Amino acid sequence: MKISTGKGDAGQTGVGGGLRVDKDDVRVECLGEIDEFNSGIGLLRAWLGPEHRWQEDLQKVQTDMMEIMSHLATPGDMAKQNTRPHPEDGPRYLEMWSFELEKSLDEASDWFLLPGGNVASSQCHLVRTAVRRAERRLISLKKADPDCVLPYMLVYVNRLSDTLFLMARVLMQDEGVSEEKWKLFKPPAE
Repeated sequence: MKISTGKGDAGQTGVGGGLRVDKDDVRVECLGEIDEFNSGIGLLRAWLGPEHRWQEDLQKVQTDMMEIMSHLATPGDMAKQNTRPHPEDGPRYLEMWSFELEKSLDEASDWFLLPGGNVASSQCHLVRTAVRRAERRLISLKKADPDCVLPYMLVYVNRLSDTLFLMARVLMQDEGVSEEKWKLFKPPAE
C-alpha cells in the first residue's frame, strides 16, 4: 500500500464506503482524537517496558480502539458493509480492571490530583485528557451520525479515562511517589 498518494493534498480524505470528506469533518476529527490517544497508550506501553503487568491489558485497549475506529470511519447508513467485530466487552473489561486497580490503592481518592509524579504517571494523565477530548468528539459525531456511534463506544471511552486516572495513581504508589492533592473547598475552620 502506497502511503503518499496525493489524494489528500486538496484537504480531503477517504472514509468507509469510499466517500471523500474534508479533513476537518467531524468523523475525521473524532478518528484523529482516538488515534492520538491510542498512540499515547503505545508510548505508555514503551515506558512501562515489555514485561510490565499491564502490557496485555493496554494492548487489548489499543486493539479495541482500532476496531472502533474502523466502525466510526464507516457512515451509519453503510454500517453493514463493515464486518469487523465490535469490542462490546471493552467497558466491562475496564470496569473489572479498574476495580482491581482501586483495590490495590492504599487510600481512596476524594480530591483532585495535580498530574505528575513520575513519567509513566504523567503519561497516563496526558492520555486520560486526550481520551476525554476524544469522548467529546465522539458525542459530536453521534449528533451528526446517530447510527454510527453505538452506546458501548461512549461507555468504553468514558471508562478508559477513569482507568487511566487509577493507573496513574497506582504507578505513583508503586514507586513511593507522593500525590499532590488539590481540594476545591477548604475544610471548615475548627
